[in-house]
Amino acid sequence: MLNYVTWTASPNLYDGFVTIRWYGLMFAIGFLVGYEIVSRIFKHEGAPERWLGSLFIYVIVATIVGARLGHVFFYAWDYYSQHLSEIPKIWEGGLASHGGTAGILLAVWLYSRTVTKRPMLWTLDRLVVPVGLVAALIRFGNLMNHEIYGSATTMPWGFRFIENIGAVMSRGAEPVFTVPSHPTQLYEAAFYLITFAVCMWLYWRRNAQEREGLIFGVFMLGIFVPRFFIEYLKNVQEPWELAMRATWGIDQGQLLSVPFIVLGVWLVIRAMRRPRVPLEYPNKFADAK
Repeated sequence: MLNYVTWTASPNLYDGFVTIRWYGLMFAIGFLVGYEIVSRIFKHEGAPERWLGSLFIYVIVATIVGARLGHVFFYAWDYYSQHLSEIPKIWEGGLASHGGTAGILLAVWLYSRTVTKRPMLWTLDRLVVPVGLVAALIRFGNLMNHEIYGSATTMPWGFRFIENIGAVMSRGAEPVFTVPSHPTQLYEAAFYLITFAVCMWLYWRRNAQEREGLIFGVFMLGIFVPRFFIEYLKNVQEPWELAMRATWGIDQGQLLSVPFIVLGVWLVIRAMRRPRVPLEYPNKFADAK
């Protein structure tokens, strides 16, 4: 019995007149399912239906722009500072989840000021309920792309990824496989699915939204605490991070996770120290004005 998995999946689900990539499909499915869940939440609480469309646009733009700029500034500024015209080329790869998170926080702040006129945490407590599922689907897309995997392992679930997947797909080159490596995409996806389940339970079963910031705080901890520790198993994204690991014992992804973890801890403590504020649940959208 082999003690590893040879992963030969194609990044493309369909390659014909148009190319459909698993990564893009998972991204789209995640946003559509997330939209449906948030729609039910807004309807449950009697929020105006028109808020949904605005939030959807804010979040999509913020996720893509934030994730791209996060990669550019946090990981590869030395290169992009000399090639500014390549910054918009997201189809060539290069997105950072920490940048996407920061972009969403900024977008929600603007959305709360201009659309809902409610506290930012009101939106975040509801928006993040499905985000764990979205993040898990994106990590599945990373798995299909043979990217963001971990260091060598002798565990029986180690994966041999195609190291030259770009050349294989574009030029038909023979695949070059890595040594059996940690499938860290699956590790992260598992924790993200758990976070999704916990947030759904907190909202629908425990009415945790009546403690402002609690669901958002739990979400931040559920996403970034596992991310911090799984980074020890992942290969670095940029070579200069090796020196960072040797000096500080952490890489860039871990450093960027720390503020989000601290924020999560503070939000949970704050929420539990404050009294619960009962809400009404009319189970219908507010009448249009």
